[in-house]
Amino acid sequence: MEKVDRPLISIFHSDESGPEIMQSMRDIASLSGILSELGSHASFHVPGQILRFLRVIQLLNEEALGLDDPIENAETVYYRYRNRYKDPEPPSKKSVEQVINILVKYNWISKQSRQLKMRDLGKRMMDALIRLANDSLAYYMRDDIGRSLFQAKRDAEISEAYDDHGISGGNKIASMIRNVENAIQLMKERELEMLADRNALPQLELIHQLMEELDQKLQERLRQFETLEDSIVLANLMQNGTAVLAEGTNLSLGMINKYLKFTHMQKTPLTSSIQPEKVREFIIQMFDPPLESDVPNVYQMLSFMEQNQYEEEAVDGMWFPVKFAAPLSAAAIEEAVSYLETYEPYVEPLVDDEEELIFLAEEISIHEMEALLGDSKWMLTKAMIETEQIESYMNKHEEALIEQVVIEATTDQWSDAVNALTAISALVGNKKMTITKTEETGLREYERKWEWMNHEDRANIIRKRSKS
Repeated sequence: MEKVDRPLISIFHSDESGPEIMQSMRDIASLSGILSELGSHASFHVPGQILRFLRVIQLLNEEALGLDDPIENAETVYYRYRNRYKDPEPPSKKSVEQVINILVKYNWISKQSRQLKMRDLGKRMMDALIRLANDSLAYYMRDDIGRSLFQAKRDAEISEAYDDHGISGGNKIASMIRNVENAIQLMKERELEMLADRNALPQLELIHQLMEELDQKLQERLRQFETLEDSIVLANLMQNGTAVLAEGTNLSLGMINKYLKFTHMQKTPLTSSIQPEKVREFIIQMFDPPLESDVPNVYQMLSFMEQNQYEEEAVDGMWFPVKFAAPLSAAAIEEAVSYLETYEPYVEPLVDDEEELIFLAEEISIHEMEALLGDSKWMLTKAMIETEQIESYMNKHEEALIEQVVIEATTDQWSDAVNALTAISALVGNKKMTITKTEETGLREYERKWEWMNHEDRANIIRKRSKS
């Protein structure tokens, strides 16, 4: 319970000015930017093109995981796509290169001299996209009742995978209960239709099995919160969830019981004698029976007769929800549809009052214009280069040796040193800091896994510019 007792990590309960929040929002912004740029190409509005894009990033993902050979350039991706997927209309070399350039632009991958290298941001975002697509595929492979139950089961699994490890997965328990409620509503609406279907028993058994699994998962989820101080807040949710799952389980069990009873009744030999008392008892039992009961009401009996197990047992005509009233001819229906498609309502012409446009002149000085352009340029730079660590360090020290900043603000690794020097260059170029050359000696020696090309650069001093 130690994991549960700690507050869950959630963007909705974190300091919005924190660097972690800003960086996570930049990740979402990069995803939005890629989708926007792909959307600017008309071809990517077609589902098939989106599937081809996902196949391309899957190739990059497999290479990053070591499941395939290194990818040298966009041409390698193109030929690997042709060999891997039997696509009658594969993407062209130009379109593959466009996708690669967009991914490079938003720092999902990086172009090296002999290889395309996946970055951490790209791996996480690509994994999220592929999981989303697979979840959607599994969702649409089920019928309408199965979709709601599938989503409820996924809610329970996500809660287990995230909430149990200290990361908020969203209000998944409430979402799970709502999805089960939707499934129950659909089952009630389609109950008569299922009873009228000869092949509905396997589907009913599957629905009941899912209901039982969801009941177990909900109880497991709710037990996680039994010792929390705020369990009182969840009391209504727990009570509602237990009631909903009990109703769903009883409803699915009752439908199976009725279906089996109808089937057994057909195999029961008939006798010529009728016992009035038993008929009266059966009629009384048919009035509002429990959900799990195998006693059908009149509507359910008539629906089961629609299976037409005996010749002329089914009745043509109006019978909801299996059959619809048919007093209209096909020609009348076609005429009505045509009328609705071509109908143009009469409206009075709109009279627009012409308003005189008044333009106001607003002037700014050249210095203000330079400041605005500088701010815009700086925001674009920050979107591409991570400067937060250097800025945070310099806010505390005002000035320091360049080697001190690189080591203490990041780590002694070569990759971090390259990123830190890139950030320092961006800050100096945007007039946020200055570098002053000195000839100091006796500098502190740091343990590092890289060397300066010019050892004199170690003595350079970085100063934070004061805001004027």
